[in-house]
Amino acid sequence: MDMITNYSMELGAELSPMKPTIMKTLLSDDERWEALRQRDSQASASFVYGVLTTGVYCRPSCGSRLPKRENVRFFENSKDAEQAGFRPCKRCRPEASQWEPPHLRAVLEACKKIDEADAPPSLKELAAAAGLSVFHFQRLFKKVLGITPKQYTMQNRSNRLFEHLRKGSTITGAMYDAGFGSSSRFYEKATPTLGMKPSVYKKGAQDVPIRSAIVPCSLGLVLVAATAQGICAIDFGDTAEALKENLRRRFPKAVFQHPDPRFTAMIGQVFAFLEDPHSSCLNLPLDIQGTAFQRRVWLALQEILPGDTVSYAGIASRIGKPKAARAVARACAANRLAVAVPCHRVVRGDGRLGGYRWGLERKRILLEREKVEKAVDLSSRSSLGNIPSPPPLLPRQGGGKYR
Repeated sequence: MDMITNYSMELGAELSPMKPTIMKTLLSDDERWEALRQRDSQASASFVYGVLTTGVYCRPSCGSRLPKRENVRFFENSKDAEQAGFRPCKRCRPEASQWEPPHLRAVLEACKKIDEADAPPSLKELAAAAGLSVFHFQRLFKKVLGITPKQYTMQNRSNRLFEHLRKGSTITGAMYDAGFGSSSRFYEKATPTLGMKPSVYKKGAQDVPIRSAIVPCSLGLVLVAATAQGICAIDFGDTAEALKENLRRRFPKAVFQHPDPRFTAMIGQVFAFLEDPHSSCLNLPLDIQGTAFQRRVWLALQEILPGDTVSYAGIASRIGKPKAARAVARACAANRLAVAVPCHRVVRGDGRLGGYRWGLERKRILLEREKVEKAVDLSSRSSLGNIPSPPPLLPRQGGGKYR
């Protein structure tokens, strides 16, 4: 385990923050106006708008006459609009909490069928239930969730597998309880999902090679660890010993190895992204385990650009679960990859920071720094004229590949 140490300060001294560049801001009022102007139904779960001249608020997909831009005010949800004095539109009923666009409803129904089925339904069966062709259903499902129905099914079974292994079930018992029909199918599918064989995971990652290092950064010390599948931990701390102990606790029987050139390059990317997320891209494989719901939350988090924040309720709405704000908060708390999955950009509905695994002071510093850098970007944009924005930092699939 001592190999985790002492790589550290030399590498940290070599890595320096980059200068900010111009970055597109998601969910800005200008983008909301464009979604309203286009009557984008996919944006109807993300915000509502009020019209000053009528005192009414609507969904962006409402069929009412398009108001003038200067008369429009945007709100994250119905509650905020009503607190500002607007009343709900009788045509689109924006206050209806269970409203879902048809395409989202079809995907959520498919997820429910997968979750409740003893044997995974086929793609053909799911498409037929949605009233779509197999091709269009699969494309729609992936567009909404960022993963295919097959990947969702595998993750669903992985979730069951984790639960039974944690409760002390035998490998055979966990195999059948998770919905694997045969041992060969089980080991074929479970190994890439877990990132290691189930028996090895159950034994504390016994003999699994993990490379790790601790380097100084502006937030104290950061530990980065990776398996052969990808980065499995990005952890902030005040002391190297505490960081090492956290890693030992997660992988008590792993074989910790010295960094090699490939891992060193990974650390360089993580450090650059940590110090200046506006000007660097974290395009690394991630070896991270979680439930199907957690994956949906983490994918939504990766769509929040530096300098922006979204409430827990806002994330819940984005993934089609408007009443799941608490579950979203728990999924954020379960994240073990600081910054790579930017749970620090999620705050409470009243704007307070909420919780953060690595401490509220680090969350505050991260958010304040990103906002300052975004302001610099916007100032540069204003002074230089209309400069095209680069593509989003992490596309819907995310820079990392979930295992």
